[in-house]
Amino acid sequence: MPRLFYRLYSYFVAVALLGTPALHAEMPSLTLDELVGEALERNPELKFYEAEIAAVRGARSQAGTLPNPELNAEIGGKSVRDLGGNKLGDGPVWSVSVAQTFEFPGRVSLRKAIADRQIGLARLGLDQFRAALANRIRQLGFRAMAAEQKAEASAEVAERFQDLLSVLVQRDPAGVAPLIDTRIIEANMLTLERRAAQTEQERQAALFELNQLRGVPIATPVRVERTPLHLDPPPGLARLIASAREKNFAVRTRIAELEQQGFKVRLAANERWPSVTVAPYWAGEQASDKQREWGLGISLPLPLWDQKHGHIAAARARQLQAEVLLNVTLRETERALAVAEHSYRTQLEEMRKWRGDEIQRFREAAALGDHHYRLGALPISTYTELQKQYLDALDTVLGTQLDALTSRSELEYLIGQPLGVATSVETASVGPAGAREKGARQ
Repeated sequence: MPRLFYRLYSYFVAVALLGTPALHAEMPSLTLDELVGEALERNPELKFYEAEIAAVRGARSQAGTLPNPELNAEIGGKSVRDLGGNKLGDGPVWSVSVAQTFEFPGRVSLRKAIADRQIGLARLGLDQFRAALANRIRQLGFRAMAAEQKAEASAEVAERFQDLLSVLVQRDPAGVAPLIDTRIIEANMLTLERRAAQTEQERQAALFELNQLRGVPIATPVRVERTPLHLDPPPGLARLIASAREKNFAVRTRIAELEQQGFKVRLAANERWPSVTVAPYWAGEQASDKQREWGLGISLPLPLWDQKHGHIAAARARQLQAEVLLNVTLRETERALAVAEHSYRTQLEEMRKWRGDEIQRFREAAALGDHHYRLGALPISTYTELQKQYLDALDTVLGTQLDALTSRSELEYLIGQPLGVATSVETASVGPAGAREKGARQ
């Protein structure tokens, strides 16, 4: 009876760790690339950035639109008398005019250029979000895949301990040694169950977030297909920095903002000159006689007191701030690149020392230790240490791979493109002066 009890207990532990076989078989199995593709197509937050692009496009079309003409109409009466006070006649008087304001030459094109940079910023925001989303999906997918692999190993070790425990409880204790062995195995079972529960929590947390980012119900069952990682070594730091200066999202955003601010300085200077309002009119009266009048009126404010000096100074100060922010962003990006590159290269060096079959060798050693312990050739301390080391080695291997994947994702995000493309990028020079000259030319 105790043996049956422990067999059932072992089965339920395995079910808790891995799920029932039928449910596991019904789960859709997706690769990391398939998960990324789903997220980039169905993520609900993408609509926010797409709507932002639509909004700034609307502002761009509005920037090139002339103001509506103004229609003015007047009607009244007129009484005409001579110097002697004799009434000569009464009649209506009226006038109609249409006024159209025209901006000073170059002002509309400057507003269009500013709006074009705003569209570029919105597109950069969308591209940046898509890149961050793809990196996050890959990390969550690998985390779920690693947690599943660790859960299987924990279930395998748990089953060994349960088999041993079911055998030991059926033996008559002949001394203190069997009792101590039983307690050691029970203690290891407690530790293993906690470890398995933490692994399952980690896996479920990754799957929950993964489902939300994919735009599906949070409890949707899914399994990440196990695929080997291909982690190429990074190019030199100088080449990575050159690529980041050209493709990094934050740097490109600061450059676009600096160019936009350059146009705003020119617009502020242009606004010193007044707009011209042209108003053709038609007027008439019919009192003592019948009169008609038509002509063209022109009005413009005289730029005597308001020379827009304050607006120009403010725009130039904002341009200086944009230059400083670009320099700060460049320095922060270079520092982040150096840290990520060193971390990634260190992790690859650590992985390069492996033979490639570490997990299999430790698994075989754990199984061999179980066999020899049952034959009485190994003490309980060696046996339990073998099982622990198998699980610890698996944690180390998978953890190092996850850290390397995270560092690679960080590098690709910082350089704004896949890591393999950066090897062909030549050294580029991007700075505040170049961005300001580009904005001035345009």
